[in-house]
Amino acid sequence: MTDLHSHIIFDVDDGSSSIEESLQLLKGLKSVGFDNVIMTPHYIEGSEYCSENNEKLEKLEILKNEVRKNNIDINLFLGNEVFINDHMIEGVENNLIYTLNNSKYLLFELPFHNRIISLSDIVYEMRVQGYIPILAHPERYIYFQDNYDLVDELREEGLLFQANFASILGYYGKGAQKLLKYMLKNEYIDYLGTDIHHISKAYTIDNFSKIEKEFNKVAGKEYYARIIKNGDNLVK
Repeated sequence: MTDLHSHIIFDVDDGSSSIEESLQLLKGLKSVGFDNVIMTPHYIEGSEYCSENNEKLEKLEILKNEVRKNNIDINLFLGNEVFINDHMIEGVENNLIYTLNNSKYLLFELPFHNRIISLSDIVYEMRVQGYIPILAHPERYIYFQDNYDLVDELREEGLLFQANFASILGYYGKGAQKLLKYMLKNEYIDYLGTDIHHISKAYTIDNFSKIEKEFNKVAGKEYYARIIKNGDNLVK
């Protein structure tokens, strides 16, 4: 099983603050069945979260070495969670932004409260340039919760969606939980991720059996298995 969305590289964003915490998170993920983790540190243009990728690569290699030393049987890959901007593809081509495991798939996020009117145009342009955009945790955006038609329209345009595992149990609120169930029933969800940041807030790890049970109940075992396989396909 593959975690498509995580903040486990230490001291590069608002996620793990130390290599010790990173190792704890990886041990926890392994204990509930994850074999692969794509590291997706934030990339926010013009902020402290757009540091040189050399730093991320160096820390990832350090973490990989520590994983081996600690006999944690888990594979680590690199990506970014990119806050939407007009220069995402330029950032990829200039090695400022990582796609998921060096693929054509790019994980991006939106503002939680302020709708981006030009979203469809930005997504279209990404596709024209040969990339496949994946929207991170669509169930969490307030304007989507208020108007499901927006989600329907984006799906009709072919946008892929990555939901957070914990949303199914209401971790991000009832609005996110309700929208996720709607999206699952319409088979809109393509990928899942933990979006895990800290061991002190490891809700997904602590409740994973309940989470899987609820996904199987709402989505059905066949569809849930398909979503999981989609994530595994990104690290082959």
